[in-house]
Amino acid sequence: MTDWNALIRDVVKGDWPDPETGRPANVPFESIRIEETLDGGAGDLVGPLRIGKRIAVVSDVNTHEAMGKRVAKELRGLGSIDEVVMPGDTHCDEPTVARVQELTRHADGIVVVGSGSLSDSCKFATFKDGRKYACFGTASSMNGYAASTASVTLNNGYKVSLPAHAPRGIFIDLKVCADAPTRLSAAGLGDSLCRPTAQIDWWASHRLFDTFYSATPYSLMADDEPKMIAAAGDLAKHDIAANGHLQRVLMLCGFGVCFTSVSHHGSMGEHQVSHWIDMFAGKDHPGTTHGQQVGVASLAIARLQNEILSMDKPPKIRATHIVESEFIDRYGEAIGSMCHGEAKKKSFDKLGAAAFNDKLESLWPVLRQELRVFVMDPAKMAETLKAAGGATTATELGLPVNLWRRSMKYARDIRNRWSFLDLADDAGLLDDFLARDPQ
Repeated sequence: MTDWNALIRDVVKGDWPDPETGRPANVPFESIRIEETLDGGAGDLVGPLRIGKRIAVVSDVNTHEAMGKRVAKELRGLGSIDEVVMPGDTHCDEPTVARVQELTRHADGIVVVGSGSLSDSCKFATFKDGRKYACFGTASSMNGYAASTASVTLNNGYKVSLPAHAPRGIFIDLKVCADAPTRLSAAGLGDSLCRPTAQIDWWASHRLFDTFYSATPYSLMADDEPKMIAAAGDLAKHDIAANGHLQRVLMLCGFGVCFTSVSHHGSMGEHQVSHWIDMFAGKDHPGTTHGQQVGVASLAIARLQNEILSMDKPPKIRATHIVESEFIDRYGEAIGSMCHGEAKKKSFDKLGAAAFNDKLESLWPVLRQELRVFVMDPAKMAETLKAAGGATTATELGLPVNLWRRSMKYARDIRNRWSFLDLADDAGLLDDFLARDPQ
């Protein structure tokens, strides 16, 4: 039987030294368990975490039936248990976080049974209240279980990653995850396939702008990524082992935030595309999840990066076209001004563009070779995602082509994180790429 907790156990216990510093790991978890089944064991897992005598078990209408009802029953020996069932279309936004706070206000702590938006809503609600929480993951759909940040949509519609706190315990029942809809495990795979595109963006930013970079998150995932890719086709068959390989990568990616205090190792240009879609697609949003969108964006950006890295001479940028009134026209007064403020931090004037071009030209021969080490063949990425039952194009996501092109064109607006999207757009290459790229 595969030991899904190898390495994870060492990191949690502090027995895994950071290869960059040599210091033992220091992560904010008391317990993490990935098992083929956790049926009957919830009380033994949660009890040692000392969450409190009155616990709110929060699920939604889908996860309540899949696991929430069972977990609540198994926890009754620990004290008073309140069951809170949220709607099935829960989004992590300020009203939802406030609703979770209100519905669980009498509880000492929370046990959330779910993934994605529900997990982040409970994470941020308990962070605001100063209460402990634990999580039972019900799908292999995202890498945020172990992250100490929460993705929250503000009341003005702006989606941000906010400091939060990590759960005291994370418990993954692989049988429950394997039984979840195929699109959810495919979404988790899509969220993981951004590793090469994010690493290229992050390393290039480090080399060109002297920004912080750490290889530690990639060291954590290095042995597991090939196994996840090899097993990807079995995700569509609801295979337990395939979900185990995927969950390990998702968990180890979440650890990266704990080591570095940033999410750059798994969130660069491709994530900005997904956030742009969630923020601005409006009525044209097809209802796809973050991971599904990241998967398709990762494929497109991998093709863009490969085209640029195949150039013998580096692209030359011009001064960034950035006009605040155009941002306001695109997004409205409040969000337009916020996006303009973010974009301005990484924009170039004429002198800045000239200096950047000089630096890129001097680094290009070496930088190309450094970045090629991180590349994954885009065709292999697409084949892997398709085998898992995931969408590989915007059309398969249900996004209108024009909306998809706008998301790729303007994703750079919403975060002060430089990526190859910025490079391609400032160099006048992005529009041509989008006109040619399969969508």
